[in-house]
Amino acid sequence: MIRTWRGVTAGRLGLAFLAVGLLALGGCATAPPRNSQNICQVFAQYPSWYRDARAAQKRWGTPVNVLMAFVRRESGFRAKARPARPWFLFIPLPRRSSAYGYAQAQDPVWKEYRKENGHWFKSRKRMGSSLDFLGWYTDRIHRELGISKWDPKHLYLAYHEGIGGYRSGQWRHDRHLLQTADEVDHLAREYGAQLRRCR
Repeated sequence: MIRTWRGVTAGRLGLAFLAVGLLALGGCATAPPRNSQNICQVFAQYPSWYRDARAAQKRWGTPVNVLMAFVRRESGFRAKARPARPWFLFIPLPRRSSAYGYAQAQDPVWKEYRKENGHWFKSRKRMGSSLDFLGWYTDRIHRELGISKWDPKHLYLAYHEGIGGYRSGQWRHDRHLLQTADEVDHLAREYGAQLRRCR
């Protein structure tokens, strides 16, 4: 009787420690890189991100520097990034968007991506999943809108507005969005130049 009770207790304690450990790991997020302006230093700090970006480029054709410029702009390399929550006095209101993670992928298009590419081990909080998502979506933009994968400015406009939104042309009148797209374009080209000099 005592042996059985001890065995059950030990088993339950083991499961409890495992659950606590998994929760602790799930709560840990990779910190943003120390110098996000230099892609060589980003990849030196997080070599797995380079492997993830190369894998996404190989699969979808979108260059590493473009993918990483999108991540920098969308989330600042923060795994759990999401839009700020508006407040009314002291009452938190619903977020204006379901965007989440490194790529700021919204719920509907993320579900579509997972449906087409399998959902096991896919998470918007994982750099590999986010880069693969960006590759998938920019490939779709290329196929449907004819935008070159080497054109960071227009790829970003279509990514931000969605394919239908880009087609509508409303972005042409959004000065702030056009400025942001120019910044992404500049960063992608800067990253590209840095990559050629990485050691």
